[in-house]
Parts: sequence; C-alpha cells; structure tokens
Amino acid sequence: MRITIHLGMFDRIDPTSYAILWLDDDSLRWSRESHMGLPLPGWGNLRLNAESAVLSGAHDGWPRCVLQGLQLRRHGGPFEGETGCALWYERNGSAAKTGSWHVQCVDDTSTRAESSVFADENGG
Repeated sequence: MRITIHLGMFDRIDPTSYAILWLDDDSLRWSRESHMGLPLPGWGNLRLNAESAVLSGAHDGWPRCVLQGLQLRRHGGPFEGETGCALWYERNGSAAKTGSWHVQCVDDTSTRAESSVFADENGG
C-alpha cells in the first residue's frame, strides 16, 4: 500500500512549512515528493508500531517525524481525509515541534516501479 501524506501546521518552524510524503508500507520506506520549510532528506526508513508511524533518515536511525495515530497496518488501513498529530524533530534528541498530518491519497494496488528512489547498494 502506498499513501500520500501532507504534513503542515508547523508554525514554530515556519508558518508556510509543509511536506508531501509518499509512504510505502511494503518496503517500509518513505520519500519526499515536495516540501518547503521542513529540512527532509529525499527518502528514509519507516517504522510502524501500534500507535504511530516513525520516519527516520535513510542512513541514520533518528526520527525526523512521528505521525501519531497513523496505523498503516490496521484492518481497513488509513483512509483518505484521515488526520492526526505530527511531531517534528529537527535533530536527534531535540524537542518535538507539533504539527499535523493528513492522508491525501491511498493506493492499495500492487505495482512495481521501473526505477525506484529506494534503490540501495544491494540493488534492492
């Protein structure tokens, strides 16, 4: 399943800041589609737990953003229009800044990309 998430309302960072992210719960990776005011790498890893989805960088383990209440693998999955609280961390160990997340699109079809932004050293 691929989900497009809109992050926003991070007024303490920049009132106009936002990011559009694509989450892939099969590969447990995310990618940045567009952004302004939120310094995100191009892609990273996704950790899921019962209460949230945690976005970390591709080559480090520290969380960039925690999407509270986003349960990607619950029965029925997330739905378009679903919203929740997002916690933004500017660096490892920093105090979280609060914003929001909003599900823009849910694509539950299974397709294989011609070339993947998630390709790594092992070719996967």
